[in-house]
Amino acid sequence: MRDRGAHAFRPASSAGAATLIALCLCGLSVSAQPHRIVIAIGTALDGRGGVIHDTRLVIEDGRIARMDPAASPVDYDLRTLTVTPGWIDTHVHLNWHFDEHHRSVSGREPAEQAALYTEADAWATLRGGFTTVQSVGAAIDAPVRDQIDRGLLPGPRILTSFRQITNQSGDPDALRTLVHKTKDDGADVIKLFATSGLGAGGDQTMTDAQIEAVCDEAKAVGLRAVVHAIGDKGARAAVLAGCTSIEHGTFVSDETLDLMKARGTYFDPNLLVLHNYLEDPGAFGFEPPVLETLQKAIRPTTDVIRRARAKGVKLIFGTDAVAGAHGRNAEEFVYRVREAGESPMDVLVSATSLGAESLGLGSRIGAIAPGMDADLVATDGSLLDDITAVRRVRFVMKGGHVYRSGS
Repeated sequence: MRDRGAHAFRPASSAGAATLIALCLCGLSVSAQPHRIVIAIGTALDGRGGVIHDTRLVIEDGRIARMDPAASPVDYDLRTLTVTPGWIDTHVHLNWHFDEHHRSVSGREPAEQAALYTEADAWATLRGGFTTVQSVGAAIDAPVRDQIDRGLLPGPRILTSFRQITNQSGDPDALRTLVHKTKDDGADVIKLFATSGLGAGGDQTMTDAQIEAVCDEAKAVGLRAVVHAIGDKGARAAVLAGCTSIEHGTFVSDETLDLMKARGTYFDPNLLVLHNYLEDPGAFGFEPPVLETLQKAIRPTTDVIRRARAKGVKLIFGTDAVAGAHGRNAEEFVYRVREAGESPMDVLVSATSLGAESLGLGSRIGAIAPGMDADLVATDGSLLDDITAVRRVRFVMKGGHVYRSGS
């Protein structure tokens, strides 16, 4: 990892927050990465469903230049590990964290403090093997994203929605205006709530006209639109409106899944968030009725994953990571295999090439192939034989820079 804190810089938005982050990281002092890196691999899963054996990756200027078994000298010998493309989490909330009393916090603190916690969550996520995340979303994501992009902070590639759009955000005309403002504010994606939350039953809250206005305008300004949709009615309305992806989809019907398949809509169900809440309910202040609702949601979530996979819906990989989940996003792999019955290879593709495609980044990330960004993760153990190997990340590279090597 190169020096991430000793550079002078002019902060983007939330200047005080970005400056404070820089000051806190100013002690970092490590050497720059060389122009050319050679990595020896024994087994690599290419992110597209293929397996690569016994070769060497030549990394030049942050990209995979070629595969050459004779390339030398070897800078990193990963032959005893399983190498994959960097993992992609398409649904996180980087600003959610625990305070000093171990209580969940999200957006109720000064910008400087929020930015520090957001960066800490980003760093933990990168060390956990996730080189790209979509945070949906808070405005504080943007200055952290920008400083990471400039090479001043360590973290995954971040795409942010900047804000969340709901039925209370205005009539269709106002929503179209808000989509433009959100893009102007620096968002990479639009996030809208077509339904209420799980605890409220997941019924449709935005009108069809509101959903159509947001997704149409997002497409017009060149942004994707991802939709919180728990119940079937809201999910179906979002698919018909041409939105990019359905998030959660706990109670989506077979008919709506068929429609998603026909229209190429991505599907982003999440299991980690449910387990994360259930494992530490006191930190979130949940009462017994809420915990019962969360527990009961696991079975329909695994069921909809199975049905979607059987129908060939484009299943991607999101965790809905909130406080307590950052840095252990990979547990979603384990839940998807053990509880939803997916194959390790299918889930890996969801978290690499298909996830990249859903973000509009399929030509850059998500696969081990010449010309792709050098985003790599290596685990101790075979992911195809033991999915819990995702808990044993030993090497992380993003854009040709090594952020983790060893334990």
